[in-house]
Amino acid sequence: MNDLSELEKKLGVTFKNQALLQQALVHRSYINEHPKFALGHNERLEYLGDAVLELAVTEFLYANYPNPEGDLTNWRASLVNAKTLGDVGVSLGIDQFIYLSRGESKDANSKARSSIIANAIEAIIGAMYLDQGFEVCQDFVDRIVLAKLPNIIENKLYLDPKSRLQEASQEHFGITPAYKVLEEWGPDHDKHFKVAVLFENDQIAVGEGPSKQEGQVSAAKAALKNKGW
Repeated sequence: MNDLSELEKKLGVTFKNQALLQQALVHRSYINEHPKFALGHNERLEYLGDAVLELAVTEFLYANYPNPEGDLTNWRASLVNAKTLGDVGVSLGIDQFIYLSRGESKDANSKARSSIIANAIEAIIGAMYLDQGFEVCQDFVDRIVLAKLPNIIENKLYLDPKSRLQEASQEHFGITPAYKVLEEWGPDHDKHFKVAVLFENDQIAVGEGPSKQEGQVSAAKAALKNKGW
């Protein structure tokens, strides 16, 4: 078993059964390549950790914010999504501990790697729950995940990019953004779209994606960045 004491320091939790923590770091691809490995992959722990994380975040938001259900739901979604958890995992250096196949280790696709790291965070929380109970998980989530909440609320990151752009453009200019497909290509099963976002007749930014909707989201993100919003 690898020495995971460095990771335990970063997590702020010392496991009674370190094999649980190790299993939380085992990606399915590693087991496919090493079928005789002593532990299974982390997907069942991920399933458990997802539920524990959601309860911990829900309990915190309910206890600390008198906002309506819609706000709390949006904030929770922003805290437990793959992007936030991937960022959390990167900040903790989780990636250097994950067991991956040789192919996955070489894959430079940042989105795929971020998803693997996010899943490992959920699996670690599941392992933590089995090893230490809910209170320790709640403390971990409070320290590591909920620390991102003020930034999410302040910058309205709980809104999708199109909604954020619409709010900002109406606030600054009284304008509702419009989207226009500039180009589309590829066969039906592998379409690609280039989309522009417009303020009246001014093209503000361009985005691309495998659907019109994803192209619009990409364009909205670029417009937010261009405008400094």
